[in-house]
Amino acid sequence: MITLNQVTKKYGQVEAVSDVSFSLTSGKTTALVGPNGAGKTSLLHMLSGLISPGSGTIHYLTKEKDPRTVIGFLPRYPAFHDWMTAEEFLQFAARLGKKSKKESRIRASELLELVGLEDVYRKKIGGFSGGMKQRLGIAQALVHEPKLLLLDEPVSALDPIGRKEIMSLLNGLKNEMTILYSTHVLHDAQLLCDEVLMMNKGKIILYDSLHTIYQQYDRPRIIIKSEYSLRSWAADMRLRYPEWDILSDENEVVITGSNLPELRKNLLHEVSKKNLPLRSIKFGTSTLEEVFHEVMNHE
Repeated sequence: MITLNQVTKKYGQVEAVSDVSFSLTSGKTTALVGPNGAGKTSLLHMLSGLISPGSGTIHYLTKEKDPRTVIGFLPRYPAFHDWMTAEEFLQFAARLGKKSKKESRIRASELLELVGLEDVYRKKIGGFSGGMKQRLGIAQALVHEPKLLLLDEPVSALDPIGRKEIMSLLNGLKNEMTILYSTHVLHDAQLLCDEVLMMNKGKIILYDSLHTIYQQYDRPRIIIKSEYSLRSWAADMRLRYPEWDILSDENEVVITGSNLPELRKNLLHEVSKKNLPLRSIKFGTSTLEEVFHEVMNHE
């Protein structure tokens, strides 16, 4: 869908994006993650055509003369004409995308319903909340039916209900277009994305499928909770099982090991032998957030 080759972008002496090369997989949803200042927004702005690379090339696999006609983009801080209604703005955006008046009316109506703004379609945008503007921004990005959707923090202004609705919307779009979106909400990325592109200090430090990343960084773990103190028990377990990584506070112990079946068997034996008064015991594996911290700590 799109290929970058040694792309670099500087602002004065600051190198925001440094020698970046990758290809987005067509039809996949990719989460762009990294700390503040990693270069994510600069990368999205170059991909959308808003700014040009300082060096390197960006190649779009499309027959269109202007690649921007197949790109939908939601910036982190979308701007609107506050005196317009939501309906007027979407029709205006559709007309800029070279749709007819009739097509623009139909498309605006469809998208207002899709993003949950059908009840306020004639309300002035100036009276919209941040979450409502975020929804309208997503509708604007979709108005010309793009093949590549670029989103910069698409759920940052939404409450938990709104975030869940938009994530459900994006999940429904996965089969229709290629999606690249930046986010700090790694739990959402874990549920939605097929691939993860991780940046730090302007460089790509990890880019792979979510499945492959989990295989590489999987750390089976067990979480034990109790109404009583587990500190002394955890200290004893560290001495007896130095191969386990054991973290503990007063009432919770997190144990990580490389062999989950063996870990589970031995741990259940130890818990039973000590007759620990447990509130819960949970078996799991590493989350994307834990992978993120592990990768960053090795940078």
